[in-house]
Amino acid sequence: MSIQKIAHLAGVSVATVSRVLNNSDSVKDSNREKVLQAIANSNYQPNLLARQLRTARSSMILVMVSDIANPFCAEVVKGIEEQAEQNHYRILLCNSASDVARSRSSLQLLAGKIVDGVITMDAFSTLPELAPLIGARPWVQCAEYADDGAVSCVGINDVAAAQQLVGYLADGGRQRIALINHDLDYKYAQLRQQGYQQALAERQLSWQAIGYASALRFHAGKTAMLALLAEKQRPDAVFAVSDTLAAGAIAAITGAGLRVPEDIAVAGFDGTELAEMVSPPLTTLAQPSREMGRQACALLLKRINDPDSPAERIMMPWQLITRASA
Repeated sequence: MSIQKIAHLAGVSVATVSRVLNNSDSVKDSNREKVLQAIANSNYQPNLLARQLRTARSSMILVMVSDIANPFCAEVVKGIEEQAEQNHYRILLCNSASDVARSRSSLQLLAGKIVDGVITMDAFSTLPELAPLIGARPWVQCAEYADDGAVSCVGINDVAAAQQLVGYLADGGRQRIALINHDLDYKYAQLRQQGYQQALAERQLSWQAIGYASALRFHAGKTAMLALLAEKQRPDAVFAVSDTLAAGAIAAITGAGLRVPEDIAVAGFDGTELAEMVSPPLTTLAQPSREMGRQACALLLKRINDPDSPAERIMMPWQLITRASA
């Protein structure tokens, strides 16, 4: 099926069909609907390579995540993909594993114009040695972002969110609140630890203990929790910086013959489905993960269409969800 045939079926010009395919704003809604209906009825597939040659665009977006197995990352990617598809874009996913070489290799797709822009959720994408591969090209940070305001980003106030969650544990009578954190190369890990410490200081709670998990995985959370249980004085509450780490903490606590929350309360972060699946169900700080992805993609498409547009910073709301674990 050719573009000429689509124009004939829709009763519009070839130029109008072309503008619809390229998502131009200069098409009447009625004509756009006719073209889209004709495309749907004919199963028309545009020649993406030909379009790239005409427009100097690939209609592809690179999405860089540190670990797609992380349920939070997976939800953000779903939101990015939904927004991209609505705007006739597709995504390429890079699971970087926080590896500089892998990040560099993926960013070369941007430098080579294989993709039109990039959304990063990866701590290493902000390293100076990778900056030349990004340059002034369209780029948005999501969840993991720099503070200088030079790059468009979407996230939440991690400090305030962590403060609220730790404050909730403290206000419930917990005196020895531990933190299970991840790699401090990540900005979110730094900020959530800052919020944890500020909440303790505000309530004049001097006891603190921090365990660092090797990855945002169940078994890493379990290992970190076992180390905290081995201390001379065990915590009576634990705040983990992700739901997966918190699930591992619950397994370690119950495996040691202790009760959640009677002996040790547990709270997570992210608000993933996992929080509802563990036993007892997990108190968590929920991020609007899918909407964060949609907003990040919308910002990127704006930068692609208007490279001179200023950087924007979108801070999303969060929600404390209390359940039986704390």
